[in-house]
Amino acid sequence: MSPVAPTSPVWSVLAQYYALTKPRVIQLIVFCALIGMVLAVPGVPSWHEAGKAALACLGIWLVAGAAAAFNCIIEKSIDAKMKRTAWRPTAKGQLGDRQTLLFSATLCALGSALLYFQVNPLTMWLTFATFIGYAVIYTVILKPLTPQNIVIGGASGAMPPVLGWAAMAGQVGPEALILFLIIFLWTPPHFWALAMYRVEDYRKSGLPMLPVTHGNAFTRLMVLLYTFILLAACMLPFIYGMSSWLYLVAALLLNAGFVLYAFALWREYSDALARKTFRFSLIHLSLLFAALLLDHYL
Repeated sequence: MSPVAPTSPVWSVLAQYYALTKPRVIQLIVFCALIGMVLAVPGVPSWHEAGKAALACLGIWLVAGAAAAFNCIIEKSIDAKMKRTAWRPTAKGQLGDRQTLLFSATLCALGSALLYFQVNPLTMWLTFATFIGYAVIYTVILKPLTPQNIVIGGASGAMPPVLGWAAMAGQVGPEALILFLIIFLWTPPHFWALAMYRVEDYRKSGLPMLPVTHGNAFTRLMVLLYTFILLAACMLPFIYGMSSWLYLVAALLLNAGFVLYAFALWREYSDALARKTFRFSLIHLSLLFAALLLDHYL
């Protein structure tokens, strides 16, 4: 048989299903989970441990993709009103609720079975709890009801390193909780920077995001305050003994950059600066965890 052409109907449908999993978000989730896995293993992982980590990454990717697809069903009408999300297959009507729900359930079942039988039951239950936290508690309950949605719901987004740690260690140690705290405190300034330059989209959607309910000036102040709290949390790996001076220097530089962006945004707002702050927040988290990883082996 000839390979499927990128422009064929079959390829188009596969691309639509793939888009439901929110690939760029999932990449960051799996990366953070992988950091938790690596840090949970003293020294260089054995081939057995590397194989277990690969299976855990796949299982977490499947369940996270299931949660993303379920989110697309719940928010399809909201997504259709927002430029950032109007392209999603559910928002455009390319994939129906039944198709998407079946896809989500299949991914969740496969991922859960893989984690339970090939990794350990603790990781499966923690990952499934994260699915419920994001797909149901955050999406269905918190997001449409309170401007603190991203703060409370951020607990689900902060779980990946905990899942990774549990996968390799079979338990959740203090180190995993420190990683959780860092992402938990990183999420609000990261997301509010996005919400500020997308405020009209959120206003049209009817979602009570902080810039809509409390205004731009208050949101900017919250972003600045959270970057200072985040700075303190990012010192914990060094204080607790998880890392050495290499990580400390990287953490100080990265957090100084985040604080400076937030301070500039607080002083004088512009959509361009909010967009730069949002993009830097992604760089901040990626490099921060990369520094932890490098420090672990040096």
